[in-house]
Amino acid sequence: MKLLIVTVVEEFHDKILLLFKQAEIESFSGSEIDGYKSSASLLMTKSWFPSEKGGAESSLFFSFTEEEKIETLFGLIEEFNQHLETNNPIKAVVVPIEKFI
Repeated sequence: MKLLIVTVVEEFHDKILLLFKQAEIESFSGSEIDGYKSSASLLMTKSWFPSEKGGAESSLFFSFTEEEKIETLFGLIEEFNQHLETNNPIKAVVVPIEKFI
């Protein structure tokens, strides 16, 4: 079992849910987050009255799942990212789990 972590911009929220389904990853959690690409955006949000929104609306998903399903998902994500017209690919990482209950 491994920990899968995936981040996407809001535009691809529905697409990643479809990719999870295609990879047969049925159990996962998600949360809305703000994504940042530079420290300048982060500094802007720390002011009292920022003139514009600091981060990009994004989502973070995580799942404790089997390696085979993760490999399938990674293939689907790679295929999806190859056809993007934006500079916001779906990003995914895997973290090994040493012990769990």
